[in-house]
Amino acid sequence: MDPIVALAVAGALLVGTLVVGFVWQARDGRRRSGHGRRVDAEDTGALAPRATLVQFSTELCARCPQVRRMLGQVADAHDGVVHTEVDLTHRTDLASKYHVLQTPTTFLVDAAGVVRARFNGVPRRADVEEALGAFPRLQEA
Repeated sequence: MDPIVALAVAGALLVGTLVVGFVWQARDGRRRSGHGRRVDAEDTGALAPRATLVQFSTELCARCPQVRRMLGQVADAHDGVVHTEVDLTHRTDLASKYHVLQTPTTFLVDAAGVVRARFNGVPRRADVEEALGAFPRLQEA
């Protein structure tokens, strides 16, 4: 192969890889619509009266512990909000059922079990707080 052609092919592969990497990074952790999908309480545990933060993780997920801490802090700061974690290592059927292709993946679920927001990757705390702000507050008793 001609050295010029080889360098051009290598350069094109490098540029293509960089573009894919930048797009992937830009989309990681972004809030997406839940598309009205419902979750079963049997799969995720009891649903909270206001909202449930459902984190899908695996045992070998390096980013899951930081997401677990952050979502736990968000849940503790809001009345009627609970954080629950589903380990896909032991429940691989749920990865297919809910179309989870990477961990961590987080669902923001209302009291009726409807997914209102979905975060693939590590969500920013501000994005989770903003999505949670759309949920009605619990009435004082």
